[in-house]
Amino acid sequence: MSDTPEHPGFRRTSRSLPIALLRARETVMGPIREMLAQSGINEQKWRVLRVLDEEGPMEQTALAARACLLLSSLTRILKTMEGEGLLTRASDPGDRRKSIVTVTGKGRALILEHLPEAEAIFAALTARYGPERMEELLDLLEELHGLQD
Repeated sequence: MSDTPEHPGFRRTSRSLPIALLRARETVMGPIREMLAQSGINEQKWRVLRVLDEEGPMEQTALAARACLLLSSLTRILKTMEGEGLLTRASDPGDRRKSIVTVTGKGRALILEHLPEAEAIFAALTARYGPERMEELLDLLEELHGLQD
């Protein structure tokens, strides 16, 4: 377990899952943030665009869950993105209280503009880690995420 001398049974920070996940996140997100800085969008907006492009128009609550954002944060982000012409929002015909979000051509063009570099970033990580280990890591993270259900 790698106990700390001061607190037996308490993991060292070098073997702490939350800290290890944060370090891994920074390893992955650093190059992506650099890529996105070129177009002036942040990682939250990127996630929103990617989810909408991949899954199509969707209701805000579902979008917040898929993009790993709090609904209150997403609402602010969507207002900005709508003003930037990256997406549109419209009332859900089945429930006027809900809003359906759709990526625009401008938003899709932004994704396509960054696609080669995003793929190169992932390919470099995969080359360093190995394709089988990368797939295993993704499977383990999906399984870990599923534990909260």
